[in-house]
Amino acid sequence: MQQSPHPLELKIMPMALLAITAVLMAAVAAATPTLNIALPLNGPVGLLLLALGLALVLAGGQAFRQARTTFDPRQPAAASQLVRSGVYRHTRNPMYLGFALMLAGLADWQANLAALALLPAFVLYLQRFQIIPEERAMLAKFGAPFARYCQEVRRWI
Repeated sequence: MQQSPHPLELKIMPMALLAITAVLMAAVAAATPTLNIALPLNGPVGLLLLALGLALVLAGGQAFRQARTTFDPRQPAAASQLVRSGVYRHTRNPMYLGFALMLAGLADWQANLAALALLPAFVLYLQRFQIIPEERAMLAKFGAPFARYCQEVRRWI
């Protein structure tokens, strides 16, 4: 018996979720200055994480562009092919990993514990309401090749 989808599954564009979380991180950091912490090299480390995250997002997007498949993560069934090349050889979700690294960079830059606490919430929401439903749709569409891919390549890193 198949479980019915949750109403939040595949509803919020991950890029919008990234923006919402970034704004919330900035607001929480501004509202809770007593939770600021001194981190060694927080500026350079934050910028490095932001750059690495952006590079992953761009690499994932380039692989989709080369495969000529959909970019809309709300419609995984519209994928024209299973992308396993480029950065997808190392992670099944490079763009989402990139988003998480960008938020980690922002949290590091802000050096605020409350802002940092939003990062796991972002990852958990994305996993439950975006990645798992995407994987269900990809398994239904591509079957055994996608199942093999899931066994060979980790979801995150």
